[in-house]
Amino acid sequence: MQDIFPDTSPIVDRVALIGLGLIGTSLARAMRRRGLAAHIAGYAQSQKTRDAVAEMGIVDSVYDTMQNAVRDADLVILCVPVGVLGAVAQEIAPALKPGAIVSDVGSVKKAVIESVGPYVPEGVHFIPAHPIAGTEHSGPFSGFAELFDERWCVLTPLEGMGQAYAEAVDRLTHFWSACGAHVEIMEAKHHDLVLAITSHVPHLIAYNIVGTAADLEDVTRSEVIKYSAGGFRDFTRIAASDPTMWRDVFLNNSEAVLEMLARFSEDLTALQRAIRWKDADALYNLFSRTREIRRSIIEAGQETPEPDFGRSHGSEHEADD
Repeated sequence: MQDIFPDTSPIVDRVALIGLGLIGTSLARAMRRRGLAAHIAGYAQSQKTRDAVAEMGIVDSVYDTMQNAVRDADLVILCVPVGVLGAVAQEIAPALKPGAIVSDVGSVKKAVIESVGPYVPEGVHFIPAHPIAGTEHSGPFSGFAELFDERWCVLTPLEGMGQAYAEAVDRLTHFWSACGAHVEIMEAKHHDLVLAITSHVPHLIAYNIVGTAADLEDVTRSEVIKYSAGGFRDFTRIAASDPTMWRDVFLNNSEAVLEMLARFSEDLTALQRAIRWKDADALYNLFSRTREIRRSIIEAGQETPEPDFGRSHGSEHEADD
């Protein structure tokens, strides 16, 4: 792959990516694009994925053990489901070099700190992170270098860790910025609450409404597919996201998700009341208010006003583990 920024010097000597799905391979491509790492090492559990990534040439070395992948790495990024992060941290701990930065990409942060933190050796800097970027596709063929461009990456650093840790946070901030993202520092519990309403609950609603449509006895499955309107089609896009990842998200951010679901249920009850009593003003005011949110998201550069939300209608990427 030709480097489109040939004058860019590496900002990290050796990076290890644990997990080579959508996020892992997108990171590898983003680093390749700008020459951000002198050496990119990768680990994947399956031989099929390792072979695919090696053939694509987006990493410099591929390993079948996590410890070999992280050995001598200056930056280790865990691109695996939240539910296994603790076990992964325990596995790689003996091979981490002093001064290395260990980070992740999970959309839950408080539970990740609790599961990973105890296994991080002294002198290694654990900085949780969440790039708020993704698609419904998964596997090594789904990654692309532009995934993080103009998106947000939230860092939730640990408190009271000293000057060396603060410098490591600055290095990781620089890394994500060089990958194309805007970086925000946030407290872990607040992150989980924000993401519960902006990402987790919408996914839960999408999974539920698509499941409800599939279970209807008086509407056939073929009719649901054939007559799907734009709103339902976009729900199915969200509901096609990786089931393992989202299972772990809900299990590990249950407190914040349940709090937001309670608020949503209260608002839904009010909406039901407005429809039942034909309260036109209440419905119009709600729809007008929510329309402004959509416009604000477009103005912030986080979405496109194009039809079908700018979604590609091309063939889907092949998925793999």
